[in-house]
Amino acid sequence: MNEMVQKPQPKGADIRPETRAGRQRAARDAAATPGAERVRINDPDRTMANILQVATAEFADKGLAGARIDEIAALTSTSKRMIYYYFGSKEGLYVAVLEEAYRRIRRIEAELHLEDLPPEQALRTLVGFTVDYQLANPDFIRLVMNENMHRGEFITRSATIQELNIPVIHAVHNVYQRGVSAGVFRPDVDPVDLHMSISALCFFNVSNRHTFGVIFKRSLDTPAATAQRRESIIEMVVRFLRP
Repeated sequence: MNEMVQKPQPKGADIRPETRAGRQRAARDAAATPGAERVRINDPDRTMANILQVATAEFADKGLAGARIDEIAALTSTSKRMIYYYFGSKEGLYVAVLEEAYRRIRRIEAELHLEDLPPEQALRTLVGFTVDYQLANPDFIRLVMNENMHRGEFITRSATIQELNIPVIHAVHNVYQRGVSAGVFRPDVDPVDLHMSISALCFFNVSNRHTFGVIFKRSLDTPAATAQRRESIIEMVVRFLRP
C-alpha cells in the first residue's frame, strides 16, 4: 500500500461529523497533493465504509474498552494511522460506528412508506419491521447495550444521532394520530412512550433470548418460535392502542 497519511489526531480530538467530513475531503485532496507526510488515497469512501463495517463487529463483540485499533487495522488491511486520520481517535471511530448503526435502521424505516397504509396496518408494519431488523442485526443490539453501560456518554457527543431519531418519533406520532382520528386507537398515549414500548419488546427479544431460553427451557431460535413471538409482539402493541 503506497499510501501516506497526515499525522493522526490526538486522543480526544474533535469527533463531530463535520470534522470527519473535512478529513474525508482532505483525504481525497491528498491523492493529488505531494508531500512527505501524505500519500495517495485510492478510494476514501470505500476505505471508511470497510473500517466502519469491521469496527462495528469489534465494538459490538468487545465493547469500547476491549476493541483494539490494531486488530481493526489488520482486518481492514489498513493502518492505525489511517484510521486515526479518518476518525481522529478510537472514541471517534466508536461514535462513527454508533452513528452509522442508527443511520442504517432509520434509513430503512423511512422506506416503509407508512403514510400510504391505514393506521393499524402501518403500526403492524412498523412493529414487524422492528422485530425483524433487530433479530437480523444483533450487533445493533450489542452496540446499544454497550453504550448503555457507558450511560450514553458517547451518544451525547453526537448531534447526528439525536437528529437521526427525530423522524422515527414523527412517524410513530403520525401513525398514532391518524389512528386516533379514525377511531381505531385510544387518544391518551404519548408517541415517545409508544416508541419506547415497541423498542423494549423488540430489544428484549434479542438481548435476553439466550438467558431466557436457558432459564425457561425454550428454544427461541426456531422459525416457528420466531414467527410466533413476532406475531405476539405485534398483537400486544396493537391491542394496547385499541379503544
